[in-house]
Amino acid sequence: MSSLQENVRNHRRRAGMSQEQLAEAAGLSVGVIRKVEQGGNVQVETLHMLARALGTTTSSLFATEAPEPIHVNAGDGPKLSELRRALMPPIGLREVLVEAEQVPTLAVIQHDIDDSHALYHSDRYDSVAKRLPGILLNAEAAVSLAEDDDARQKAIVVRASAFLLTGKYLTQVRRYDMAYHALSLGIRDAREAGEKHIAATGVVGMGWLLLRQDRFDEAERLATVTAAEIEPRISSATPGQLALWGELLQRVASAAMRNNRPDVAKQARRMTATAASALDAEHVNFREHWTTFGPVTAEAKAIEDLALIGDARGVLRRADDGPVGQKALKRFGRPSANNWDRHRLDVAKAHATLGSHQDSMDELNTIRRSSPEWLKHQAMARYVMLDILGRRKRTLTQDMREMASHLGVAG
Repeated sequence: MSSLQENVRNHRRRAGMSQEQLAEAAGLSVGVIRKVEQGGNVQVETLHMLARALGTTTSSLFATEAPEPIHVNAGDGPKLSELRRALMPPIGLREVLVEAEQVPTLAVIQHDIDDSHALYHSDRYDSVAKRLPGILLNAEAAVSLAEDDDARQKAIVVRASAFLLTGKYLTQVRRYDMAYHALSLGIRDAREAGEKHIAATGVVGMGWLLLRQDRFDEAERLATVTAAEIEPRISSATPGQLALWGELLQRVASAAMRNNRPDVAKQARRMTATAASALDAEHVNFREHWTTFGPVTAEAKAIEDLALIGDARGVLRRADDGPVGQKALKRFGRPSANNWDRHRLDVAKAHATLGSHQDSMDELNTIRRSSPEWLKHQAMARYVMLDILGRRKRTLTQDMREMASHLGVAG
């Protein structure tokens, strides 16, 4: 028996609730409660609902024993073998051996990092994977072959940026252990070089990784401590400083909301709005912070909170209004493709929850046209599609069959 099912059962019994009572309190069916307590697979959103009904944090419901092994899709290993070798070379009694006698200048390496960021945000993950090994090897060589302390410090800063980009990519494609290694190295490099701002950018990435691993307590604490340490003076802060602070506050809010701490999340969202309102547009500079940040991103993430608590009607009321409305998008600019697509995925989920299958499909198809590879990596997209397939009584439309095939779910 897994710790998860034991934890849910024990919390329910300590609360003096039957399965039927817990189902009613959580707004779930008795069948779902039985499935959880029998060890069946459930969505994280379901656990959030159970935690709220049981008056505990979501983290307390997760398994504490050794997890089941992860079954990687066939071929995943070879695809990243070159990246793995570059990121995690053999370590001996001396420093990592560098074979290159000549390396590109730091400016060229940084330019390659910037180009790879553009590829990443264009959904070209295979291209990023192909470029990263060379970037990492060149950055490592630049540090090892630096002729003096000043040159070495500058090379370490560039290597930190290379590690953070690698961590971003690996988190996106769900290679979490490798991502943690890359982000840790990037944060440590930035700290060694005295670049607190770059290190804090890495913390934003680390918070995202922890959220993806359902480590909500750790994500909230890490982001809270870091946000307090770099909090800028609003009146004199640069756009990059405001954006980085806002991104950290978003991590606090996301972690707290997922961990059934709505009061903490509400306060963090309020502070995020303060940071966003100080910017007159969506701001992006990958050398200064993690992704785009501004009024649109802040509102999209606030709407995500409604999706997490199952307020589908609330999501739809705000989905095309205010900072995320068409007029605001023209004024403030669009957020990153990932953040915008995630927002529209919340909208698709809300439509599916309310039984508006075609509206949900319209959202999914729009995302697929702009970000097909990103969509394939989204578990929520598969959940939405499975919900549509399971609840639809009429014959599936052609676009439903094509979407099911694209996402790899049974149609």
